[in-house]
Amino acid sequence: MKNLEPLIIFARVAEMKSFTQAAESLGIQKGRASVVVRELEEEIGATLLNRTTRTVQLTEEGRAFYTRARDLLSEADELTSMFTAGAMSLRGRLRVDMPAILAENIIIPALPQLLEAHPELELELSSTDRRVDLIQEGFDCVIRLGPVVDETLVARPLGKLRMINAASPAYLARVGVPQTLDDLTRQGHRMVHYLRNFGAKPLGWEYPTSEGYQTLMLPGAVSVNSVAAYHQAGLAGLGLIQGGYSSLAPYIQRGSLVEILPDYCPAPLDAAFVLVHRRNLSQRVRAFMRWTEAVLQPYFA
Repeated sequence: MKNLEPLIIFARVAEMKSFTQAAESLGIQKGRASVVVRELEEEIGATLLNRTTRTVQLTEEGRAFYTRARDLLSEADELTSMFTAGAMSLRGRLRVDMPAILAENIIIPALPQLLEAHPELELELSSTDRRVDLIQEGFDCVIRLGPVVDETLVARPLGKLRMINAASPAYLARVGVPQTLDDLTRQGHRMVHYLRNFGAKPLGWEYPTSEGYQTLMLPGAVSVNSVAAYHQAGLAGLGLIQGGYSSLAPYIQRGSLVEILPDYCPAPLDAAFVLVHRRNLSQRVRAFMRWTEAVLQPYFA
């Protein structure tokens, strides 16, 4: 659909924040990309992009226009393939973001299965623990763990990920294997503290009771602010850790970590797909959501 070319070029520039990179990805000259976007701005009577020597950013009008353009392009993509023999095969680009530990341990190892079934699918996978901007960075969807507090976004629940308690064999040999909550203090156990922001109060050791989940404050010599560092501290024998089974299962299976206190696990962690809106989800997004839910199913509580 040649008449959609200006929208395609504009959307790619907005997502990559670069005329050069967008042009290279589309196989066109940088000058052509610049001219097409300028003509588009003149046609609609609004400045869509703020251009500097270093970067390209969406204006307020540009963000609104980009959201509608993405909807239109997704619908056009499905429309052109609805009568083809390979309509059930996904094709085109899909940009998603998810926590690094989830991507590395669960999703990426399962990707060959998805890409073999859909060889024309182009997946751009961002794996980071920061809160990405879905609109500004051009993500089709993201996976987030824990509560979704941004009311401008739409969260579609995936499930509740099982949480476990764990420690390294060397740590347990040194301090002891706790069998009860009282053992945590009686044996002198320490925990690794995870803090999103240094200076905040440690959350403590979470456990279930008949009245809900409570926390027990345990000492700890090490505090970290990333999930990967938290796990590594546990592997190094620096203290007890609590984490998602989906992330810790490979270490448990290799014997690098040992699960402890299985009857006193933390509350399951909510996992959700986060989207800009409910309308006009592309076939790619819907299929990826279903596939991801199936991959994560064994790790749900």
